[in-house]
Amino acid sequence: MSKLLNTYNNLKRQDSEVLYLFKNGAFYLALQDDANFLSNIFNLKITKLNDEANKCGFPCSSFDKYYIKLNNLNKKFKIIEKDVIFEATDYLKNKEIKKIIDEIKEIDINTLSVSEAFAFIENLKKTADTIS
Repeated sequence: MSKLLNTYNNLKRQDSEVLYLFKNGAFYLALQDDANFLSNIFNLKITKLNDEANKCGFPCSSFDKYYIKLNNLNKKFKIIEKDVIFEATDYLKNKEIKKIIDEIKEIDINTLSVSEAFAFIENLKKTADTIS
């Protein structure tokens, strides 16, 4: 977890106005001042990351809800996932693209009818239009 704290401290030195959310397993975590901000605004419980740092977070399944709330507050935030820093809007697009890829992986082409294939492609196009 010290790597998380080091990354957070480096990012805050670059831009202290941005709230940084770290995707960590099934949660998005905020550290230190960002944890205090989220706790105060959304009533999230603060816990210890380690002896020197605090954290709070929310489940990945609630991301869309907090994304909307943070945007409504006009709070600039970025998501860090696997050492990649995403702007909030880019992260949301990336998340949607991953969802499409997962849907494609689930297709059993041996049982797919022509009409089902056409409907699937049509749905993919609609989804792609909303992402771009």
